[in-house]
Amino acid sequence: MNPETTRTQDNITSLYLYMAIELSKQQWKLGFTIGFGQQPRLRNVAARDLATLMEEMRLAKLRFGLPADTPVLSCYEAGRDGFWLHRYLGQAGIANLIVDSSSIEVNRRKRRAKTDRLDVGKLLTMLIRYQQGEKKVWSVVHVPSPEEEDQRQLHREMMAIKRERTKHINRLKGLLMSQGVILEVRSGFLSQLEQVKLWNDTALPAALHSRLLREYERLELVEQQVDQLERSREQLLRTSTLPAVQQVRQLLQLKGIGVNSAWVYVMEFFSWRGFRNRRELGSLAGLTPTPYQSGESSTEQGVSKAGNRHIRAMAIEIAWSWLRFQPESQLSRWYQERFAKGSSRVRRIGIVALARRLLVELWQYLETGDVPKGACLKNS
Repeated sequence: MNPETTRTQDNITSLYLYMAIELSKQQWKLGFTIGFGQQPRLRNVAARDLATLMEEMRLAKLRFGLPADTPVLSCYEAGRDGFWLHRYLGQAGIANLIVDSSSIEVNRRKRRAKTDRLDVGKLLTMLIRYQQGEKKVWSVVHVPSPEEEDQRQLHREMMAIKRERTKHINRLKGLLMSQGVILEVRSGFLSQLEQVKLWNDTALPAALHSRLLREYERLELVEQQVDQLERSREQLLRTSTLPAVQQVRQLLQLKGIGVNSAWVYVMEFFSWRGFRNRRELGSLAGLTPTPYQSGESSTEQGVSKAGNRHIRAMAIEIAWSWLRFQPESQLSRWYQERFAKGSSRVRRIGIVALARRLLVELWQYLETGDVPKGACLKNS
């Protein structure tokens, strides 16, 4: 008999009421059950209608004959809605899990049915399995506190704005190149633009000239916002007493670690994740290998790329920087002995391995204060 449910002549009693939520912009689909083999109770509610959500939980308990104080265990997939619903449910006394949708097992046939109804049923089944001890049935998202989540806004906005700046610069260069003109986008661009002559010694067409001016105005606005964000970050580094900012200062003591990488490492990873071991660290960075073995066939598919993409990109960049600024460190010597003399493909494989090892070393450095072996500090 299912340990989570017991059937009597009059009713069914359960240790939990299981609830799965399929989120969307206009409507949420709710699924309730009390265990395996029990037909789920499915309901639709308007998106973000929290009063109706709580009422449906009350009605589900009545439907399954559960006491009013029966605990509810719920789940939904991570996505655009973020963490606010998780925090609301927690405040209401409901245990909730946010799961990584890419970790949910699916039918591998070429074509498979997919509806919100089927998705809710799948979530309910896996939620019961997870609660009964199958912890690897999916990946549960670690939820930051509101303060920790807010600390990630500065560098994420900065990265987005810098990408936007690059788009503006490339667009200006591309528009000029279409007329056979090469002009660097830097100070004095507008004055140089007025002097540009085409192949036939004529000025730029009027509409194109106006478009270039408006594009440059947008670029200047983006540049101002980048400067404002960098000043805000610099002010925090000078004055803040937050533990996360103190960790950033600690990382900045190492040669080869700049303010951009230190800030991303701490705010995205080290300040709030609470890693248990180095394997978990590598996995959450998406830098762990993914072997494929079946019978006599055995191949390596590369890194999983299942973790934090901001950290993964920065880790590869800093690994190259580490080789340059920390050539006498144990990690750099290991890379030189094992990968440096190989082909470009071997070196790229090696840099990913170095990035994973360096990430572990930096985590241990923040946890224990032990400098990576052979590494130098900036003031040494």
